Amino acid sequence: MNDSSSEPSLEVLLSSSQIAARVRELGEKISSDYQGRTPHLVGVLKGAWIFMADLIRNLSLEATVDFLGIQSYVAGATSSGEVKITKDLDVSIAGREVLVVEDILDTGRTYLYLQGVLSAHHPKSLRLVTLLDKTARRAVAVQADYVGFQIPDVFVVGYGLDYNQQFRRLPDVRYLRNAVGV
Repeated sequence: MNDSSSEPSLEVLLSSSQIAARVRELGEKISSDYQGRTPHLVGVLKGAWIFMADLIRNLSLEATVDFLGIQSYVAGATSSGEVKITKDLDVSIAGREVLVVEDILDTGRTYLYLQGVLSAHHPKSLRLVTLLDKTARRAVAVQADYVGFQIPDVFVVGYGLDYNQQFRRLPDVRYLRNAVGV
């Protein structure tokens, strides 16, 4: 039998309507910035897929897509500090205007690693759009070009983000209380 005191407690940080409105604004801004061009969106798996799907539906221009699998959280809520690619790109990004789509920009280590890996493929441009930006935990000097929300230093789940592969299905972003390692 589960002890309910050991279950994580979830509290809404960003409602689904707040997220939808902000994703619509991001789509409009990106569409304006890339007017007449076709950006190549690279979604970072697994957390960014819901955000990327909503974002592309809010673009008023054509875009191509690909996914890159990255793992930096082995289990639980603390980053391992090591980044590894679990799924590589399917198409070349050489000469393309690439927009990396992330669920959250936290310490910045994962994106710094991605910048190096992707820059080696010689894209025309490389920019970052992130749903969530947690600047309080930034360990390296990276910034997103497009930010959905600045959030406090809490561990978040929902809208694609998970805790031990749970809670991705939630339509809003919630923060965990009482979770081991949080």
